[in-house]
Amino acid sequence: MSVASASVVQYGRRKGSSREVTSAEVNNKPNLPVDLHEVTVLPKSEWRRIQDSVNRVNKQHERLIAAARQREAMHLHSKEVVKNWSNTIAGQWQKKLEAKKIREEIEEEERKQIDIEEAKFQEQKRKDAIERAKTLQYYQIDRVKGFHSALLMTEVLKEREAQIELKKRKEKASKDVDKEILAVITRKEALALQQEWLKALEKKQKALAVAESLKQQIKEHEQAREEEIMEQKEEAEDVKRVHELFIKEQTTHEQKKQEEKRNIMKAYQEHLANKKSIQAAETEKQELEEERRKIFVKAKGKMMNLRKEKEAEILREVERHREAVFEKLSTYHQEQTKNEEERISKAAAEAEAKQDKQQREKDEKKAAMLKSISEHREAVQKELEYKKQEEKQKAIEMLNAKKASDIIFLQKQLLKAQKMKEAGKMLQDTYVQQMAEKHAQEQHLKNQEQEFEAKNAELIAEDENQFQNYAKHVIQKASEAQRNTSLLRKATKEGIGGGLGPVFRGIRPSYLVQDQSGVQLPSYACSTTQGIKELNETTDFQKSKKRLGFTW
Repeated sequence: MSVASASVVQYGRRKGSSREVTSAEVNNKPNLPVDLHEVTVLPKSEWRRIQDSVNRVNKQHERLIAAARQREAMHLHSKEVVKNWSNTIAGQWQKKLEAKKIREEIEEEERKQIDIEEAKFQEQKRKDAIERAKTLQYYQIDRVKGFHSALLMTEVLKEREAQIELKKRKEKASKDVDKEILAVITRKEALALQQEWLKALEKKQKALAVAESLKQQIKEHEQAREEEIMEQKEEAEDVKRVHELFIKEQTTHEQKKQEEKRNIMKAYQEHLANKKSIQAAETEKQELEEERRKIFVKAKGKMMNLRKEKEAEILREVERHREAVFEKLSTYHQEQTKNEEERISKAAAEAEAKQDKQQREKDEKKAAMLKSISEHREAVQKELEYKKQEEKQKAIEMLNAKKASDIIFLQKQLLKAQKMKEAGKMLQDTYVQQMAEKHAQEQHLKNQEQEFEAKNAELIAEDENQFQNYAKHVIQKASEAQRNTSLLRKATKEGIGGGLGPVFRGIRPSYLVQDQSGVQLPSYACSTTQGIKELNETTDFQKSKKRLGFTW
């Protein structure tokens, strides 16, 4: 590194020019003694730069990071300062947001209040609808319907009394005018009677005309029916004729089939006859062939005899020639015979020796085979004895095993009987427990039924009280309106249930007949035992099934 730009101060002497000292020179001589008269003094900034370069410190990057952090801090501080200002765009926007938030909260509170009021209103509407439905449902009860019918009957009776009173007033008011009105009515009735007579006469004439036209139509219909009957008869005759023709054709067809069958049978019989004649011809032909064969054999025998005689003669000639040749060759053969006999005797001796040898080998093989057979027999006998002994031992072992298994089986049976006894005891305990549970359950059901009957009686009493209050109020209003309340008072004493039977504990039940109609019984019953028996006993199960809705 060059340090020529640095100011150099020489101590001790002031003469000479400045020397250029490099770091390379310093590094090359680290162990030399320092000459104080040649020390170079550097500025502080230069020394820091050299130190930073040696320590690899990037001051510029650190300054940039510090400047960025300072700018960020100043920006945050500016935001903190500016955010509370009201005369800026951000402040106005913040104010608008806050105002909007407050307005939305107020609107939300108003909506909540409206929702609460709407819920209350809907709740009230539901309650009113439920009350109205209960009222309508209460009005649909048979007893209330009967009471309302009695009320309607009371209103009808009142209206009828009013109409009768009005009629009496009209009769009293129009008593003097009745004669004139009666004369006018009489004249009108006479005119109406005359008009009615004219209309009846016209109607009678029209009826006569219609009757004539109907008679004409009847005649035309009868004529058309007769024509149709004639056409049907003709069609029937045509059908009959076609049927007869069909039957005739069927008969002809059957006759043709029978004729064909007869022809086939005849042809078959002719075929059999021809076959028999052919067989007879064949038999005759075979007999002729047999005769010819016999003649041929006889002729052939003659020819063979002739041939044999010829051959015998040829043989005799050949024999003579042979004898001549034999005589010539006898001498030669004698010599050859001697040699041949010697060879034969030698070959016979060799063959006899060979046969003796084979016989000896055969005897040796036979002896060895007999020996092996005897040895095999002894081995088999020993094996059989061993098997018998082994089977006897196995039988003893099986007997012991069977005894042991019988003992084990007996122990298992005893254990099984003990288990069954314990199981029976457990089952008996279970049955006892089940009976106790059943008894408790029945008692519980009985208590529940008693509670249900008590609640039902309370509900019936409450319904009766409610109905009596309602009826009392209606009867009071009817009495104030000068209505006849006898029917209403009678309707209040009928009891609930809407039936026609007798009132039992405030309930009027319904009874149905035992037939297919299923209608309700009236309020009376037969006095005889047979009538009650017929009403209460079922004689026809099919009708009972139909009445109950079964279809099978």
